[in-house]
Amino acid sequence: MEDASWQKNWLIPMATLATMAVATFALLYAVDHYLTGGPASDADPTSLFRYLFFDENHIPDAVSSLGAMVAGVLGIVVSVVSIVVQLSAGRYTGVAVMFFRDRTNIAVMGYYVVACVVGVLVSLSVRSDFVPRLTLLAMMGAVAVGLVMMAPYFAYVFRFLEPTNIIARIQRLAMDQVRRGTSTDDPRERAAAQHRTLVAIEELLDITSNSISGKDKIIASRAVDALKDLAVEHLAFKANASTEWFTIGEAIRKNPDFVALDPESRDDLVERRTWVEWMVLRKLFAIFNEALTTMRDITYLVAIDTRYVGEAAQARGDRPLVELVLRYMNSYLRAALNARDVRTAYNVLNQYRLLVEALLRGGEERLSLEAVAHLRYYAHLSNDMKLGFITETIAYDVGAICQLSHELRCRIEGELLRIFLDIDRPSKSRAEDSTLRGVRKAQVKLAAFYVLAGADAEARQIRDDMLREPAERLRAIRDELARVESKDFWEIIDRGRNFEYLPPEQKDAMHRFFETLGIERESLAAAS
Repeated sequence: MEDASWQKNWLIPMATLATMAVATFALLYAVDHYLTGGPASDADPTSLFRYLFFDENHIPDAVSSLGAMVAGVLGIVVSVVSIVVQLSAGRYTGVAVMFFRDRTNIAVMGYYVVACVVGVLVSLSVRSDFVPRLTLLAMMGAVAVGLVMMAPYFAYVFRFLEPTNIIARIQRLAMDQVRRGTSTDDPRERAAAQHRTLVAIEELLDITSNSISGKDKIIASRAVDALKDLAVEHLAFKANASTEWFTIGEAIRKNPDFVALDPESRDDLVERRTWVEWMVLRKLFAIFNEALTTMRDITYLVAIDTRYVGEAAQARGDRPLVELVLRYMNSYLRAALNARDVRTAYNVLNQYRLLVEALLRGGEERLSLEAVAHLRYYAHLSNDMKLGFITETIAYDVGAICQLSHELRCRIEGELLRIFLDIDRPSKSRAEDSTLRGVRKAQVKLAAFYVLAGADAEARQIRDDMLREPAERLRAIRDELARVESKDFWEIIDRGRNFEYLPPEQKDAMHRFFETLGIERESLAAAS
């Protein structure tokens, strides 16, 4: 792939330009040779090779022009490059250092400098009795290459400084440092690798923050994805990494994020081998808070990428990292509730539910149970804050988790169901009722699933929880669920599915469930 890219970006453009230039000169020179003529020389006048028999009386001026031409090209290249690099460096931290560490940039600049020095030396090498023809030809070739290289090099510089390429380069450099730090036995090299990895993470945060300020969603999204990829790829090196890599060394201990952390918590990071992922997730949380009111799409992406990190950790059996991811998911929910941002909380909950479902499928039942208990807490909190839609959303999400636990025959199914039935406790203000009515709908939906699946004990548990509900309220809940005919919500949402939709067979099971509560099916005739 790199060879193909080199051919496409360098070899083909340079060869094309050089061929066009040489072909143009050859055509014009052939016309002069065969048609217009010229003064004779020592060479055979019928040979095109007499071009190479330079006139010692006139060649010094041409040689001086060659040296000046290379110097002029170098000046143009330096001027253009310095301007665009300075503009990028003002927006993205570390661009100048990255530029001068790049081998291609150093090679091109070195080529022009060497060509300039050779031009000076060649200009002083011509004598009246000696013309170094091979040296002059080499100098001519160097000047020609320098001229035709300008266009592809400018294209390379502009590609180099594209924000997406800068992000990819930072991520690649960070992974190189991780690879080196996890495999070396040299304490100094390992400390340097830790420091450079941390610097790369902070550079990605800076790029994201600047992009959010400038409303540049594409660049911000790429940087967030790069942070996620860094955390996921780091998992591949953890199994074979030395214990020293997971210690917080002197090179990074003075970082403000570690300084602000409680010493016991720092020790926990070392014990759990999660300082890299903790730093990445901490930066993602900072991005989440910054984008919460200015660029909500980025908050959704942060939640999605955090779920990806959790799923990757679960797949590799990294339980401490899964626990850390759940804590950050809880923090996202808390931040959204504090900002009273219902839409963001709604989308975060979608990713939270998907993560818990992945944990259930992976056999992490106790962690899933803890996560659902946290969701119950946020359901109560949102209800107390009069954010009823979030409470209802949590109810439907927990109901979906209970349904999956039954399908997977999980041992914690009974505990999940008890938590689910506790979501609809009244708020502190005792204000009723629309929110808790929505929670009851979610419980009825799960009960219908249990009836259809033949899980009579679980359906009876939900029925017993509803026995004290007024009959009128139960009829209203049944009628509202029965009226929903479309599975698609009437607005465009990420989830797509209407919470209250029941397939026909599940709707019939719902009627049978209500009959166990004394609500006969016939009373629906008027409503339908």
